[in-house]
Order: sequence, then C-alpha cells, then structure tokens
Amino acid sequence: MSSRRSVILAGTAPDTGNLGLSALFESTLVEFRRRHPALPISVVDHGTGVRAGSLASSVGTLTFERIGAYHTRRIYRSDSWFRIQTSARFGGSLNEAARRLRSAVAVVDGSGGDSFSDIYGRWRFEAIVQPKLFALQYGIPLLLLPQTYGPFSTAKARDCAASIVRRSTVAWARDERSFQVLRELLGEHFDPARHRSGVDMAFLLERRRTPSKISEKLDSWIEKSPGREVIGINVSGLLYNDPDAARTRFGLRAGYRETINGFVEQILKRSNARILLVPHVLTPTGHYESDIEACNSVAMKFCSDRVRSSSPALDASETKEVISRLSWFCGTRMHSMIAALSSGVPTAAISYSPKTAGVFRTCGQEAHVADPSVLSTEETIGGLIASWDRRGQAKRSLDAHLPAVLETAKQQTEQMLAAALGDLSTCSGESNHRMMQRR
Repeated sequence: MSSRRSVILAGTAPDTGNLGLSALFESTLVEFRRRHPALPISVVDHGTGVRAGSLASSVGTLTFERIGAYHTRRIYRSDSWFRIQTSARFGGSLNEAARRLRSAVAVVDGSGGDSFSDIYGRWRFEAIVQPKLFALQYGIPLLLLPQTYGPFSTAKARDCAASIVRRSTVAWARDERSFQVLRELLGEHFDPARHRSGVDMAFLLERRRTPSKISEKLDSWIEKSPGREVIGINVSGLLYNDPDAARTRFGLRAGYRETINGFVEQILKRSNARILLVPHVLTPTGHYESDIEACNSVAMKFCSDRVRSSSPALDASETKEVISRLSWFCGTRMHSMIAALSSGVPTAAISYSPKTAGVFRTCGQEAHVADPSVLSTEETIGGLIASWDRRGQAKRSLDAHLPAVLETAKQQTEQMLAAALGDLSTCSGESNHRMMQRR
C-alpha cells in the first residue's frame, strides 16, 4: 500500500450498496488511471482503517487505497469524522486516516451525484459536506465532480453549500440547469475558468460481463428474439416501500406504487414484452431504501413468467452490461438511467426532483421525463406509455446526442486531472461550456 500523497476521492464510496456511488467511483478511478497510470488514488469509504483495494478494468487491475471515514453518532470510533477532525488538529499522528487526508494532493468530491442537497434530510447533508469542509480547513485543493447542486429547503444548508463552492478550487455541474444553480450559489464569485458545465462521470462507466454472476436461465431470458422485446424498470425502494412517507417527503401528487404497478399492467396488456426489474440500491430486504425488496414486491404481485428481477449480486459495471441489452428502460434512480442513456438505450424517467430533467436534457431526452410531483398517477402512467410508444424516435435522438456527451466527459476528465495536479492553466472552462451549449 502506497504512502505517497494521494488524490482523494470522496462522495463516491463503493461500499454502500448504492450502485450509483459505485459507478461514480469506478468511472473516475478508471478514467484518471487511464490518463495517469502512476497516480496514487485513495477513496473515502465506510470501512475501518486504511486498507488496500483493487478493481478489475479494461486497463488492467487497478490498485488504490481505502480510507475509512464516515459520519456517525459513535464519535469514539477512530474512523468517525469527529475523531479524524480532532486528531487532524494536532497533526494527525494518532490517527492514520487523519494523517492520510491531511497530506492529500487534492480532494475530488462527487457528493453521490445528487446528494449536495438537504432533500434527503439533515443527517445526509452533514455527512456529504464533511470531506469538503476538511479539505477547505486544511488548505487542500477541493475539486467538485460534475453533480447536481440543490435543491435546498433551508437557508442554513444553502448558505453552507454556497460557502463551499465559493472556496473550491474548481466546481463542475452535470447539466445546464445545475450549472445555473451553481452560478447562483457563487454570485459575484463566479469564474468561468473554475466553474463549469459538464456531464456525470458515470457516462464513462465501463460495461463488464461476468458469466458466473448471471444465471444461464436469466441470460437466455433477456436475449432478444423476433417480436419479443425485453424492457427494464428500476423500482426505487425509497419511493415504493413506504409510499405515504415518500409522497409527503418529496411532495408527490401521483402514487409511486400505483404508478409502477399500473404501468407494468399496461405493458403486459399492450404488448408481449418481457419486463426485467433492475435494482440499483442493493441494501438488504427490510431496509427502507432497498430496491431489491421493491423489485421483488412487484415481481410477486404479477406472478408472471414475463416479469422477473435481475440478480442483486451484480455490481455497477455488470448491471450496466445487463441494461445495455434492453430495448427500452424506465428508471427512478438517476444512475440506473445514466447506465441506460450512456449505453444508447431509449429511457424514460419517473422524476421526484429537478435533477432528472437536467440530465435528460443533456441527452436531448427531456420529453421522456414524467414528474409525479406535478402529474397525477394516471398522467404519470400515460407519460411512460407515450415514451414507450416513441422508443424508436427516442433511440434515433439519443444516438445523435450521445457522442457529444461522451466527448464532454472525456475532456472534463483531462481538465480535472490538470486541476488536481495543480495546473489550472490548461483547463479553461470556456471550451467545455461551448461544447455543452452546442448539444
């Protein structure tokens, strides 16, 4: 395990069961190492101590360092941010994580793609800002990966976010709508050389096929045959498992559970398509966010040989490989939809926050977003059916937009590395912004 000063990846922990976070981590690690093979990289996760990690990829097996650092009420734990911060004030000699973090070349923070917001609660917001505040406190360059900023329900959270982005070395938004929010947070501190519009790093996530992790029966089930399409639906446990709480928390007008069940029923009646239910947050059954539980509930409700769940054993790259083989996809989790869009699969969204529309607009697919906070249950189902009916047109539009999106992702990676390694002169934000405007 290397003791050299590292670039720290935060807000992308690969050990949460959330495949979106894993996708952000894997795509960033692979793309950084593809361009800078010897670059020492560490990732902040929820484990214990400082450990070695590895990842299989198209550029070989990549090694990296894992640093346990997480927000917890058990502040006596050596891996709690409280203990790390306390030790860091005295040089970090008594805490290995504090020592590693204080010596970082830069902190590159992804905020989980869409968690730089307080809509998921105060506790998650506090957790997501910890590594950012640490970097700023100790003068470590802070780079914010392309992400969504806001929405903020309290002035306190908004003021905290504004302070962080103003003091960051560089900050990217992952779509034009989020870029405008970023500009508003920055106010007079906006600088086009440091503040940019880009795309989510997960657009570059590799697809990986691992035959031993997908059964031969499921493999043959999703194979396309003449007159028989296979579509995918990501069912969010956050919204499905406790629909009343979700309706209140996110201000939903439509019933999410009724929307999912009604849409599946319509597809079964209107077509002979098979439906693959795809979990993207793999917390255990019984956890309020478990997509596994939500998908299994839908499968059991219909008890049809045309409806089944994907394997919960697949990681982010393997799940993307499965999604890439589908004819059409409907998602709620943002990174499940990015896996589909980046694979050229026509995609519809059930959107419970403004974050989704911005990413879909980047790909020219904003017409395929159904917003249950505005639409009734029947209207939301109708929007999804309309998207399904227009899947051929959506495919042609997506194919036309996707090359520019992927090129933007590659260019921003070069710019991030230049900023992380201290060369801001080679990464003017103007060219990146012009490319986004042309799409």
